Amino acid sequence: MPNMPDRAGDWLEQAERDIAQARDSAAAGRHEWACFAAPQAAEMAVKALHPKLGQDAWGHVVRRLLEELPAAHPATPERIECARVLDGYHIPTRNPNGHAAGAPGEHYGPSQSTEAIRHAGQIIQFCRAEMAKA
Repeated sequence: MPNMPDRAGDWLEQAERDIAQARDSAAAGRHEWACFAAPQAAEMAVKALHPKLGQDAWGHVVRRLLEELPAAHPATPERIECARVLDGYHIPTRNPNGHAAGAPGEHYGPSQSTEAIRHAGQIIQFCRAEMAKA
């Protein structure tokens, strides 16, 4: 198989843009969008780390992406828990049928968006540090 270009920097750049979008959305009171963009940011960061460690990454489940990292670069149980929280925001934050009633914007507030941004930031920081070691 031919060598593929190193796109890790592109994935990490998108992670930074996505976390910025999450912060902007939270500041504007669009907490459902903040809770959607934060897991996207974490996903992009983990997808930046995988190729730096010589492997492909597929899927959108942040927990699984972290669990699939090589043993030399393990995610801590605390980061796995952060990912579990973020994974719960993937669908219901953008789909009206993700809740029994009401549009997604009715179900998310500052508490959720603050938590999502914090968890995503921790995962991005972890990935950035592991990329620097690789």
